Amino acid sequence: MGKSMNSYRMPRAKGMDMAAFYTSKECERKARHIVFSAENERIVEEFIAIQGMKEGFAAHDVPLPNRLVMFGPPGTGKTLTASYLAARLQLPLVLVRLDAIIHSHLGETGSNVRKLFEYARTNPCVLFMDEFDAIARTRESNDEVKEMARVVNTLLQCMDEWEGESVFMAATNLDAQLDHAIWRRFDTKINYTMPDRQSRETYVGKLIGSFEHEPGLPDYICNRLEGCSFADVEQIVLKAKRKAIIAGRSLQEQFVAEAYAEYMPRPVTT
Repeated sequence: MGKSMNSYRMPRAKGMDMAAFYTSKECERKARHIVFSAENERIVEEFIAIQGMKEGFAAHDVPLPNRLVMFGPPGTGKTLTASYLAARLQLPLVLVRLDAIIHSHLGETGSNVRKLFEYARTNPCVLFMDEFDAIARTRESNDEVKEMARVVNTLLQCMDEWEGESVFMAATNLDAQLDHAIWRRFDTKINYTMPDRQSRETYVGKLIGSFEHEPGLPDYICNRLEGCSFADVEQIVLKAKRKAIIAGRSLQEQFVAEAYAEYMPRPVTT
């Protein structure tokens, strides 16, 4: 579940080198293996359905949700959800590079944030900020510098002014550290957790696909990778596939066990 999409150079404003741009087709290919929990699938599908009902909502003077925050452990599908939504809404994905917008000079970071929001206001897209806590951390922290507090204020202004055809998405592994006012501005919130048994079964089935494998292997993988994230599962299965191809054999438990030992995941135990 990494960010390995091929970027697409779209026409954009001068200075918009703070983000990577991807077409909806590229996003569709990237998100083809995504697996949601039942609750998250309900939230996502409702969000998508609402975007196609603008006139109906306008007739009742009910604003459309267009600000979505995702939170939970790494590797659980937050970034893929941004790709999935972009593909379903047939919008380009603008993936913000936080290392490019955070600047050491006073005022530059806030200015960069505003440029991104202004771009998205006039260019329909899914504007996605990963590791959102890096710029939206609570202003109550004693160790927070005044510059980052100003950035939070800029974010609040931009979110309050947010309108048009674009969707703003943010993801964080540290939701408790987000500023409370920022948190309230999101009309849609999605909680991500480690995949349960059913989710692992579905995801493993998609990853194996038509690759020849010994009987009972999917069940073995699901048991062996309990507590692992989707990203861990993907990397281990892909590594095992490579081993099978090198050996000229079907996918077997031996290759999965070797891949697990080499990848060294850190499963979450309950």
